[in-house]
Amino acid sequence: MTSRQERIAQLHVAARDRVLVLDGSWGVIFQCMDLKEEEYRGTRFCTEKYPGQMKGNNDILCLTRPEYVTELHDAYFEAGADISETNTFSATTIAQADYALDLQSVIEINFEGAKLARASADKWTKKEPYKPRFAAGSIGPLNKMLSMSSDVNNPGAREITFDQVYQAYREQIEALNQGGIHLYLIETITDTLNCKAAIKAIMDLEAEGLERLPIWISGTITDRSGRTLSGQTVEAFWYSVRHAKPFAIGFNCALGADLMRPYIAALSRVADTLVAAYPNAGLPNEMGQYDEGPTETSAEVTQWAEDGIVNILGGCCGTTPDHIRAIAEAIKGVQPRNPVGSSKTMRLAGLEPFELTS
Repeated sequence: MTSRQERIAQLHVAARDRVLVLDGSWGVIFQCMDLKEEEYRGTRFCTEKYPGQMKGNNDILCLTRPEYVTELHDAYFEAGADISETNTFSATTIAQADYALDLQSVIEINFEGAKLARASADKWTKKEPYKPRFAAGSIGPLNKMLSMSSDVNNPGAREITFDQVYQAYREQIEALNQGGIHLYLIETITDTLNCKAAIKAIMDLEAEGLERLPIWISGTITDRSGRTLSGQTVEAFWYSVRHAKPFAIGFNCALGADLMRPYIAALSRVADTLVAAYPNAGLPNEMGQYDEGPTETSAEVTQWAEDGIVNILGGCCGTTPDHIRAIAEAIKGVQPRNPVGSSKTMRLAGLEPFELTS
């Protein structure tokens, strides 16, 4: 086996032994740094060639300020995270079109972002070999959706095609893989059809010879309706993506831990793989800030672990290395959830789930 495949084998072993810990927020941390426009641009992305504002394009920091990215990986690993994501949440040509970035720049963001995450994971694994660390390639949502109309007066209107979404994800996935990640994390999924384009891109690239890596899929329940933005229930979402045989399935973002629990519990009852959750630090206040502290967040999610409904825990918007440290400390010694047995029944899904039992 290659060294990467050996590390992936360690990931599977670790997941059987304990509840794994993911890192926390990236975007909010960078916002708190109050970085200036010139720090985002560096010397490469001059205003003459790349007009408009670059500030806020956190993914580009993989190229212009890689030391900041490495510092955050290290901070999360030091806090007790087993897995840290690449800083590539919006690193597709579709999302980066807002900043007028070309394909080559987008590919480099993903490749370098993967290298930074992998280097930090390797460094911490060497330092603490009893606790191997892993780099997850962050594949985020797009600002365009395949399942929903872009025109309220025309239900069939779309701003983008499936083939375009597929190609954008394919470019990102290949670069992340070649940069050295240990697993894919398709995350903050609001549109299941967009997610399926990413899954198809992974499967096609593997069929063409790209090294096979585990897939972690994380959707988003947008409000108390218990549905994704494209309208699916928890069970319908799982039925729609289970053909990918993911390493883990779960939810992140949008909600705090208190509001997310019912949906994680519902997923835990039906998923025959690992269940993961990384909620926000509560809901944002009137100023868009997150007030929930490490003790509050860790108390909520630790209860999930103790109740046996999760295998991986972490944090999304508003969570910091201190939140991750509190979670990692609180779940020490807690046994991970046992996935449910695989069912031989036919399971189909539109917005609602359908199971043919006889």
